[in-house]
Amino acid sequence: MNEELLEKIRLAQLIGRGGAEFPTVTKWEFVKKAQGKQKYVICNASEGELGLFKDIFILKNYPDKVLKGMKLAMDFIETKEAYFNINKNYYDEVGEKLKELVKTYEQDGYNFTFYIEEPSYIGGEETALLNAIEKQRVEPRLKPPYPSDAGLFGCPTLIHNVETLYNVALVSEDKFEDKRFYCISGDLKNPGVYQYLASDSIKEILQKSNNWDDESNFFAQIGGSASGPVLNKKQMSSEKVGGAGSIEVYSEKTSALTLLKKWLEFYSKESCGKCTPCREGTYQLYKLVGNLKEGDKIPWHEISELTEDLKITSFCALGRSIYTPINSYLENILNNEK
Repeated sequence: MNEELLEKIRLAQLIGRGGAEFPTVTKWEFVKKAQGKQKYVICNASEGELGLFKDIFILKNYPDKVLKGMKLAMDFIETKEAYFNINKNYYDEVGEKLKELVKTYEQDGYNFTFYIEEPSYIGGEETALLNAIEKQRVEPRLKPPYPSDAGLFGCPTLIHNVETLYNVALVSEDKFEDKRFYCISGDLKNPGVYQYLASDSIKEILQKSNNWDDESNFFAQIGGSASGPVLNKKQMSSEKVGGAGSIEVYSEKTSALTLLKKWLEFYSKESCGKCTPCREGTYQLYKLVGNLKEGDKIPWHEISELTEDLKITSFCALGRSIYTPINSYLENILNNEK
């Protein structure tokens, strides 16, 4: 059964839906082959980035599928130990229901430990998540070693986000289609979570959800409303949604200063402080725009230089990702106004 499921996952070309899009079959094989007397499975339901809210939608509507996916992963790597790492706000909404559902598995000897954390961006990074569960400082670890070899408590660990585990359950039931959940928000009529083909373009997704307007001009940020690229309306006809699967639409009236303050305030608050470039760089970036008012000149040159430095020198993806929204906004919306 284990090898049969692995082959189904391989044929489905299942990839992680947490943002990295790593092949699920490869991750399973790594943990399976890793040496260790104890192994763990972790469901990562942190979801701390702006514009993302599909995890709570899935946990409300399909909690049984998520838990089934966890159980199948546990069986494959031969463990009875799992952690459900969950955003506190989500736990307040679905925690009791999840605890009731796991009782069925616990009767068969499976152990599910719920780790409840305050919502944070860095808390969703897989090695920072491990530190949090181990009650260490919540910051990313140096890799290698990777969690598949030395994860939770130094043991081989399989970490998946909510949507990936949901998909594992569908694959096992021969019900999987290459679809994904999209978080759609912003200046539009019908915000919400929708499920469409992974191959759909941004325009097709907005049309299907009745959020496309031929008459108005707008732009969008995809994959995450802090770290994702910003695209103009023309690009939406061919571009697909990557990352964690979000689309935030902005009216053409949205000012550059509004966006910069939103992004840079988020990053300055979410930086864990582990590395100097990110700790100081995010602070200095927000300092550049924090006191500006509409109509003030934006110091684009200084902002661009700092984000490029962070892209090269930051320890983890948080600091490096600041470059993407700002650079893409300059290129695709402002046409390189520096």
